[in-house]
Amino acid sequence: MQSGWRVGTLFGIPLFIDTSWFFILLLMTFFYSTDLARYGLTGVAGWGIGLAMALLLFSSVLLHELGHSLVARQQGIDVRSITLFLFGGMASIDKESKTPGQAFQVAIAGPLVSFTLFVVLTLAAQLLALPPLAAFMLGSIAQLNLVLTLFNLIPGLPLDGGQILKSAVWKFTGSRVQGVRWAANTGQVMGWVAITLGVLAYLFAQRLDLLWIALIGWFAVRNAGSYQRVTGLQEGLGQLKASDAMTRDFKVIAADMTLREFADTQLLQKGQPPVYFAASDGRYRGTVSIDDLRNVERSQWETLSLQAVAHPLLDIPHVKEDTPLTTVITQLEEDEQRRIVVLTPADAVAGVIDRGDIVRSLVKQVNLPVSEALIQRIKEDGAYPPGLQLAALAKSAD
Repeated sequence: MQSGWRVGTLFGIPLFIDTSWFFILLLMTFFYSTDLARYGLTGVAGWGIGLAMALLLFSSVLLHELGHSLVARQQGIDVRSITLFLFGGMASIDKESKTPGQAFQVAIAGPLVSFTLFVVLTLAAQLLALPPLAAFMLGSIAQLNLVLTLFNLIPGLPLDGGQILKSAVWKFTGSRVQGVRWAANTGQVMGWVAITLGVLAYLFAQRLDLLWIALIGWFAVRNAGSYQRVTGLQEGLGQLKASDAMTRDFKVIAADMTLREFADTQLLQKGQPPVYFAASDGRYRGTVSIDDLRNVERSQWETLSLQAVAHPLLDIPHVKEDTPLTTVITQLEEDEQRRIVVLTPADAVAGVIDRGDIVRSLVKQVNLPVSEALIQRIKEDGAYPPGLQLAALAKSAD
């Protein structure tokens, strides 16, 4: 679920502001208003112009993220939102680029926008006959766009330079996963270096602003680790098929059984399976649900057989045993089903899969510490836990 406040839309892309953004806005306003004292601007005037400069800086960050977003959209990738927060901005995209070349294009777009802003604003400040204050404001924002460009080109995730490194490794190795791991590891190393330098600089100089370096390093370490975990899950999903997740949690019953007999002998039992299949002459005739009985008049229960209300296997949501598990996940979400039937090459029932089965197979594949109690709750609720966005992971891996 998207956090923060939605404040508008740009090119059809929702724009959000995170709570942490207000802190950095106040901090940047204070720094700029302090610098403006040299122009004799203090009090309300200084704070007002300082606020304007802080907003100009964040407009630059927004344009930076918009650069990523528009290039991604040109590749057919849906951009869910752009969010401004404590450390700048973040574009939330629907899936990865399909090739390393396209991934490079998306990654480099942001720094190119920032560098273009640096050039344009610098020329405007130097060539136009502007008042000193206006020239100072443009020059300051121009320099910060240069810093934004160079900082983002540091070759470690989650920065754009890390995305560029990822695309390069992906190109040379042929593996996107290897690209992410290289870039994430580099990001974590650089993050720890920044934390160390920030803490040491503070201890020697006793300046609180130097701790900002350590805070940025912590952000890099945390997010690079998230990239590692997500990539591990995607890699695990990519190695699984429907046959790895399916279970035999169903029951086969005689297709010539009447609805009354079915209700009396099956539905009143404890621990009844979630799925029933009607069969006769050694062949599956279809699936039967409780809703099928509810749609039939009680007066007909004594005469109608299950075969009369059974849904043919090929008419219900189904996959084959060798279907990639990512496809199974996506189909479950698109069809809004609690479970899906798995068929053999001969169109017989091989098993069924629900979201709990998917989670169980994945945690086994990647050795995640997930309890069976949680898996059972997922099966009962028919939904993944909020922190396990498998639908998004499967879609981005396709």
